[in-house]
Amino acid sequence: MDKRQAVLAGALTVFARDGYARASIDVIAAEAQVSTRTIYNHFQDKAGLFRAVIQDSAERVAAAQLQIVDRYLRRITDLEADLVEFGIAWRTPMPDYAEHAALVRQVDADAGHIPEEAIDAWQQTGPLAVHRALADRFNTLADEGLLDFEDPMRAALHFSLLISGGGTAYRRSRMTTDEIRATVTSGVHTFLHGCGARPATVERRTNKGLGHNFASAHDIGH
Repeated sequence: MDKRQAVLAGALTVFARDGYARASIDVIAAEAQVSTRTIYNHFQDKAGLFRAVIQDSAERVAAAQLQIVDRYLRRITDLEADLVEFGIAWRTPMPDYAEHAALVRQVDADAGHIPEEAIDAWQQTGPLAVHRALADRFNTLADEGLLDFEDPMRAALHFSLLISGGGTAYRRSRMTTDEIRATVTSGVHTFLHGCGARPATVERRTNKGLGHNFASAHDIGH
């Protein structure tokens, strides 16, 4: 591991444990086993280091979540059941990224002290990147007549909120497997109540795409 990666790894551990305001460059240097000069040479200051840490960590988590989107939503056989299984996989904590989850909880608790540029970088690299991919997939499902909405990005954000169960990041991290399944199942049901394609919508989309072929909501995707 080179020194820059060592600093990122050490800083992630410290920021996730202590939060942004309480973490110090000296403690991070000790955790990473580098000098404070090395940190300043690579990242200039604590704000620059934090931005690099949360962006790097969010990028890795987003890559794992994008694999979940592809695995569960690449081919739909039963829209509601497939969305539920996807939502459970998406909302189940990933042990390999426990430090990132702890870092997000620290951001929730310490947002007033964290530079806005760092929060923007995290959102663009992590949550919004995943939501954009989900929006693209939802748009495909709409083209296939399975969903109906005005804005795919808004639909993806609504879906995410509905299956999250609300509350703080800490509360969500403590949900049991049964609570996650119940919350996701309820959220998917509500989402489809608002965005599920109606028969007239399916017919309209099918006519537009095929010109002459008529299909029912049940036929599409099976």
